[in-house]
Amino acid sequence: MGKNFIYSVFIVQGCYFVVAGVWPVVNMASFISATGPKQDIWLVQMVGLLSIAIGLTFLQAALRRKNLPVFLAYAVSLSFFVMDVVCVANGTIRNIYLIDAVIQGIFMLLLTIFLIRNRAST
Repeated sequence: MGKNFIYSVFIVQGCYFVVAGVWPVVNMASFISATGPKQDIWLVQMVGLLSIAIGLTFLQAALRRKNLPVFLAYAVSLSFFVMDVVCVANGTIRNIYLIDAVIQGIFMLLLTIFLIRNRAST
């Protein structure tokens, strides 16, 4: 499991963040239909735009084979994971967000596996 693996993880993670971010920006009605009513539409769209920016950063770094923002990848996935789980648990958001929590957990797991194996080989 070498560099190609981690670049692939960043490409998938980047695509996921771009797609997830574009959805509320382009079609808020369908986003609300799937995820439930929202109080502050502008805030949902801002999170979408930030998700797009993060995803594009991941894609740019991976496709150019540049230094990967591993800390950012962990921090973003952990942030979405915690908010998804906590807010579903307290009834603030719908259970559909648990799908995102699982996906974010997978990203964190893959990054962890890479870092452990990479550290063991050095």
